[in-house]
Amino acid sequence: MNKPFQFKAAFVFAFALFLSSLAFAQEKPASPHDSTSATVAGSLIKIKYGSPYVKGRKILGELVPFDKVWRAGADSATSFTTSKAIKVQGKALPAGRYAFFVIPSASGTWTIIFDKNPKQWGAYTYKPENDQLRVTVKGKTAPKAESLTYTITPKGFNLKWDTFVVPVAIK
Repeated sequence: MNKPFQFKAAFVFAFALFLSSLAFAQEKPASPHDSTSATVAGSLIKIKYGSPYVKGRKILGELVPFDKVWRAGADSATSFTTSKAIKVQGKALPAGRYAFFVIPSASGTWTIIFDKNPKQWGAYTYKPENDQLRVTVKGKTAPKAESLTYTITPKGFNLKWDTFVVPVAIK
């Protein structure tokens, strides 16, 4: 091969690689995976979840139907880990890793579920007999949040998305 041809071929390859990396870098995943952790009531709490976006959709009552189990995130079931036994809404939850599900209702009441099977895709294989703990909380309205987030506070944690927040107390 002659040198000008080699140079042109290398230049074209490098330019194509550069353009494809720019295009790839600008794509955001539909539901990026996220996590948060902090110590509450002497226990290290970790929450891992897929964080979907609102994208102009109606969330409660449509994308997340009322009175049905929801994985509380996107993709795999949200995972909740506690390093020590804790009390959630006053009820005992042993140390361990759990799948975290919720059931929202039109009245604003949310059923919070800690499932013994932490490795599930969505809520498709959810079975009530695998519940370690179920508690009920009252959801609240909140300023609009485009992506789903979990925050851990000194008093527990919050699931926040769209125009709602679901506070869960831990002691």
